[in-house]
Amino acid sequence: MDALLVPLAAALGASVDQIKLVFCLLVAYPLGSVFIRIPASQPSLKHLFNVLVSAFFFIPVLNLPSGLAQLLASILGTYFIAANVKGPMMPWIVFAFVMGHLTINHLIRAFYELSYETFEITGPQMVLTMKLTTFAWNVWDGRRPAEDLDKWQLQKRVTKYPSLLEFLGFSLYFPGILVGPYIDYASYSSLIDGSLFKAHPEPKKASRRIIPNGRKRVAYRKMVVGLLFLGAFVVLGPKFHFGIALTPWFLNQGLLKRIVIFQFCGFIERCKFYAVWTLTEGASILTGHGFTGYGPSGESLWEGAANVKIQTIELPPNFKVLLDSWNINTNVWLRECIYKRVTPKGKKPGFRSSMLTFLTSAFWHGIAPGYYLTFLFGGFITAAARRCRSGFRPLVLPSLGAPTTTAKRVYDLIGSIASILLLNYAATPFMLLTLTYSLEAWRRLHWYGFWMVGSALAFFYSGGSKYLQRLQKQQAKANPAVVAEANKTMPQTPGPMVVPPLEGAVDVALVKS
Repeated sequence: MDALLVPLAAALGASVDQIKLVFCLLVAYPLGSVFIRIPASQPSLKHLFNVLVSAFFFIPVLNLPSGLAQLLASILGTYFIAANVKGPMMPWIVFAFVMGHLTINHLIRAFYELSYETFEITGPQMVLTMKLTTFAWNVWDGRRPAEDLDKWQLQKRVTKYPSLLEFLGFSLYFPGILVGPYIDYASYSSLIDGSLFKAHPEPKKASRRIIPNGRKRVAYRKMVVGLLFLGAFVVLGPKFHFGIALTPWFLNQGLLKRIVIFQFCGFIERCKFYAVWTLTEGASILTGHGFTGYGPSGESLWEGAANVKIQTIELPPNFKVLLDSWNINTNVWLRECIYKRVTPKGKKPGFRSSMLTFLTSAFWHGIAPGYYLTFLFGGFITAAARRCRSGFRPLVLPSLGAPTTTAKRVYDLIGSIASILLLNYAATPFMLLTLTYSLEAWRRLHWYGFWMVGSALAFFYSGGSKYLQRLQKQQAKANPAVVAEANKTMPQTPGPMVVPPLEGAVDVALVKS
């Protein structure tokens, strides 16, 4: 494959590893159409197809046979542990095993100072870590009484242990093996046996189609969108990136201009993630994964494989919605396999659960100081955002059935601007990695993110929360319907206080060194 891809990389001015990664993402499209044509009555062929395609990616294309061997070691180790350890510590043993293996490779990468243009095994291993630890918890939930489980645990529990071939096919599901998104075992099993499509019968009863219409249209639209974002990153990425903050030219600009330019750099930095996640989503849809039923007009919906909601991220109503729309599958992993699991039975998740989740998220990414700066500051952003939402939002909500007020529109506009400003500020260390570069970039931005979050927290902790509560009580007496509407739309169970991490090999293969 090098004979084909090396000249292409030279012609495009990109690294060979980047070209190889994009090649794998694109070739997954025709392979996805082949996969879905394998009959549900031949599940072993589908499992074997996943294994062979993944082996094709890792050996002749990416030249990573040792990397594939390491993935197989984690897979086989998990399969053995989950089958033979029957006690409640089994998921934590699996977690320690696969996370420890991942950490060793993170250390090796750091020791050899590998460029981020070099594709190696830690990216796929990050995806596999989520998949294997989720499987371990699903198996444990299958051994617990149903009345002890919540809705997600009931839906995803594994009650019949898979054969080795089934587990290999699940672990090496080819559309998401390189950069995610990961798939849980229950979703994979329903894809293999076709029950995914039977769970949502087609409105047109006369139709005898097993696979819903519209799959190819949606998938190839995702491919076009992904390629457009990839093109934007390739063309504009060399000029507009977070590293520009470290240049003399940037320092010579006025502060306002620096901040504005930096926001555009943030969008271009996100384009590479939009590109690869949208490309893998399209390939997953072609295999049948992601089907979520039918819309009001009878059109098929394919939203279950999405890992990012681009429009909501770029135009977010608030920081919480922004985070919920970024790296969606990793959010699920953190919430279901860490945040809830470290909370003692009978108690609600609190600060301890949040901080353990934060540490897991940062540790999962690697050992670079930039990761820890990003996630630590993300915790403070989330804390401030929650207090802003609970304090100010009830005061600007219109009465039930009334049109949106000017105050609510201003609140939403301020929330959108503040969310994007804080996202780009917090993500800076994640991309620059080192402590020195991160702090220097923040300094050249005059620490605006710290001023925004710090002033908000200072206001709330110095009496602002009590003052806003008094205003809400006064409003409740004057108009109870507004408060009722505010309580109805407020989230009842807060999620972990972390910025969702970047999944898989995206941040390994496409980030500039």
